[in-house]
Amino acid sequence: MIPHTALVVDDEPDIRELLQLTLGRMNIATHAAPNLAEARALLGQQHFDLCLTDMRLPDGNGIELIAYIQRKAPETPVAVITAHGNMESAVAALKAGAFDFVSKPVDLHVLRNLIASALKLATPAQPETQNLLGDSAPMQTIRATIAKLARSQAPVYISGESGSGKELAARLIHGQGPRRDAPFIAVNCGAIPEQLLESEFFGHKKGSFTGAVADKPGLFQAAQGGTLFLDEVADLPLYMQVKLLRAIQEKAARPVGAQKEIPVDVRILSATHKDLGALVKQGSFRQDLYYRINVIELHVPALRERAEDIPLLAGHLLQRLATQSGTPPATLTPRASEALCRYPFPGNVRELENILERALTLHEGRVIDVQDLRLPDHAPRQGQEKLPLEDELDSIEKQRITKALEQTRYNKTAAAKLLGITFRALRYRLKKLGLD
Repeated sequence: MIPHTALVVDDEPDIRELLQLTLGRMNIATHAAPNLAEARALLGQQHFDLCLTDMRLPDGNGIELIAYIQRKAPETPVAVITAHGNMESAVAALKAGAFDFVSKPVDLHVLRNLIASALKLATPAQPETQNLLGDSAPMQTIRATIAKLARSQAPVYISGESGSGKELAARLIHGQGPRRDAPFIAVNCGAIPEQLLESEFFGHKKGSFTGAVADKPGLFQAAQGGTLFLDEVADLPLYMQVKLLRAIQEKAARPVGAQKEIPVDVRILSATHKDLGALVKQGSFRQDLYYRINVIELHVPALRERAEDIPLLAGHLLQRLATQSGTPPATLTPRASEALCRYPFPGNVRELENILERALTLHEGRVIDVQDLRLPDHAPRQGQEKLPLEDELDSIEKQRITKALEQTRYNKTAAAKLLGITFRALRYRLKKLGLD
């Protein structure tokens, strides 16, 4: 078996020797260069599977080498070695296209994890079972961007409206990258009670507080080797933002009640539908954390910005709903499809799914026409901004759901089956109609 090859670039002989020894024990053949000029010469002579470079070099810096490799050998991942605590350099390197970074003094455990992840990039990812559907220009761009982001370990901030598909984008970044065989842990930061945040994120030791009857690992430990997706990150209180920033920068977490931090190897992806930049200006979100998680921003477009994708999405959702219910898939009439394309979808893809699910629930046939969709009218009326919501439809839904619950003695699973909808859809309706 031909070993992997790596290029080590550092002007300190001791660092070069340490890196070469570490790589050698991992069966990786290494070549070393003390400066930028010799590194470029070696890159011109052969292909490397990985490059490790110091940030400060006698005749330049690591950013210049990253840029050179991006032009000449973009498939070669580059990791930079930065001075301890110099997060500005690390972030600059990640923005320039570095795969990852490691700080001096080099932690060999962290270094080995980094190298293992980088070498996995040579192994193609399996095709995704889920994807961001659509042939529109915005979706073609976002899929290409995701493929590029998957090759990096840089933190990514995913922006976009509620229901636009931010978590799916995060899952695709994870699934196409070198961490794909490790866990993907998604957490809604706004759904955890404030008094439990630290324990949930970092774990706790037995006896550290009332109710801590056993050691418990946190989300960082659960995502070890993989990806931690922080959804609605803007909802974190300021004190927790400080602790999160430290865990990200130090690549370590301290469980509640523990004396020592434990190393954690996770990639951070985050998202929110709020304007983080505005929250930073208001003082409700820390600027240092904002710059740390927003190394690269990925914007997921609203559904109304890619209306040409709606027929394809609707067909996919109708097929999925049919599979869930065990019935033949329904179809849309041309008029219904046109009406969906004109509708602005303030709730995005999630609202499209709810509209189709509601139509299937209230309509007996397998062909859905425009009146079956019961779309809210968003045309402005004189004297008011928009029409009121569908009170009559809500009343019908309430009556049918209440009757089903009464028939099943308030067994929600049985009621959902009786109504011909999923348990998740019933929970959504109960919450929406104030019946929960």
